[in-house]
Amino acid sequence: MSKTYDALLAAGASEDKAREAAEEITGYENRLVKIESELIAIRETMATRTWVLSVMLLQTIAILGGVAGLLRLVL
Repeated sequence: MSKTYDALLAAGASEDKAREAAEEITGYENRLVKIESELIAIRETMATRTWVLSVMLLQTIAILGGVAGLLRLVL
């Protein structure tokens, strides 16, 4: 925040306006960091769910293969 504040002062803004603007920018930066963290968590959750669904699909295919083999024996 201090670099933004200093830059705004150097550009001619009053101390109050420079502080307010720097605080507002810091608020947006904090929101972006939070959003980024949430996106990382979502990606991790999706990767885990994709893995679980892949395992379930392979198990289903294996079971169906076994059922098909049993049907061939019976019929």
